Amino acid sequence: MFRRDGVVVLRQRFDPRWLALLSDTIDEAVADPGPNLGRHTTEPDAPGYFEDYWSWNRHAGFTEFVHDSPIGELGAGLLDSPTANLVMDNWFLREAGSRSRPPFHHDVSYFDFAGPMCVCWLPLEDVTATNGITFVRGSHLWGKHFMRVRFGDGHPVDEPGRLTVDGIEYEPPPDIESDPDAYDLVSFELRAGDCIFFDIRTLHGSLSTVVPDKTVRRYTLRMAGPDAHIRYRGDWAAEERAQFEAAGYGPGDRLAGDFFPQLHPG
Repeated sequence: MFRRDGVVVLRQRFDPRWLALLSDTIDEAVADPGPNLGRHTTEPDAPGYFEDYWSWNRHAGFTEFVHDSPIGELGAGLLDSPTANLVMDNWFLREAGSRSRPPFHHDVSYFDFAGPMCVCWLPLEDVTATNGITFVRGSHLWGKHFMRVRFGDGHPVDEPGRLTVDGIEYEPPPDIESDPDAYDLVSFELRAGDCIFFDIRTLHGSLSTVVPDKTVRRYTLRMAGPDAHIRYRGDWAAEERAQFEAAGYGPGDRLAGDFFPQLHPG
């Protein structure tokens, strides 16, 4: 199903101890934000929608989770790979009353990475099918690259139209919200402990207009097989690029080593 649809649900793979650790560590990270913290809410006084990334080595709880939880083994299995390396972790916190939500996008265009990669999306609370993430089934096989879009307003980071970068053509993502019936969409009801794995090329976003009545937290982790490497995606990835370049990585380098540690085998 993962190879065919680009998305699969795995039930009850994380016990309550891991969920509590991540929830507590996200709260810790909010109080002690890293340099990559972003607020995707356009109105300054509205309830916030926060994100941070590459946090795994800044907070002990995240470090413990990525190295000691089942996540690396699960990622390697879905990639059909003998190994799995950490590419990037993210956490998201959406405050009660926040109307912000993720636009439709696929992760492959956001970062200077190429090759076999999967993403684990792990909610730390129960999620209904109507207020979770919606996926465009099979979109990882379309052979298309879509521009990075801003989470604050859902607009592409470049002008509308097509753009060629390093021999790859990018276009704005399709307007799925205006005609959802035209796409093979799937969403899932999840209990705490369930997770979703998806291909880094799979389009996903939120169609829900449900406003949470309590703060919700999500943790995501991107993992790579041994053939994944650095490939220039565009100026829109400059901030992320600067960080791994500062660690000594450049075009063509494998996603391995200290910045992209191996999670499986541990």
